[in-house]
Amino acid sequence: MTDVQLVELRVNGERHDLAISPRRTLADVLRHDLGLTGTHVGCEHGICGACTVLVDDQPARACLLFAVQVENSQIRTVESLAGPDGELSDLQQCFSDHHGLQCGFCTPGFLMLAEGYLAEEPDASREEIREVVASNLCRCTGYQTIVDAVDDCASRRRAVLQAALDTERTAGSTA
Repeated sequence: MTDVQLVELRVNGERHDLAISPRRTLADVLRHDLGLTGTHVGCEHGICGACTVLVDDQPARACLLFAVQVENSQIRTVESLAGPDGELSDLQQCFSDHHGLQCGFCTPGFLMLAEGYLAEEPDASREEIREVVASNLCRCTGYQTIVDAVDDCASRRRAVLQAALDTERTAGSTA
């Protein structure tokens, strides 16, 4: 007899009710049940990072999690980054601008790792970024262009935040 469990997953802001085996990995459910193939499966041992997604805004290896473990969590995949019209997010644009990808297999994992990290550490230094991205494997880029892309995105996000603060201060002083 097959063991099946009913699970409610919240992925990229959408609710999904699924009947799955409790032993199914999050990576397999995302790819095969929900059709979110941007989550790549490489080593299936949590080493390569190609399957990195955000679980409650924290980077996590989807190949190491059972889908039933994240039932009450918010899950984000690389598909959540682009705008509704397919416009690249700022992070994706920085990866493109800095040629932070070559074959592209590892790119979704790097994007989600960076998205989670920059949300938590918006003032990250290049050295800190280098240390974080070293946790994912890339056989093509040599990492420098990935570090450049993440650093540029962090700088751009800080500039946007600073401009908003400056505007708010100016509006407050004229009131």
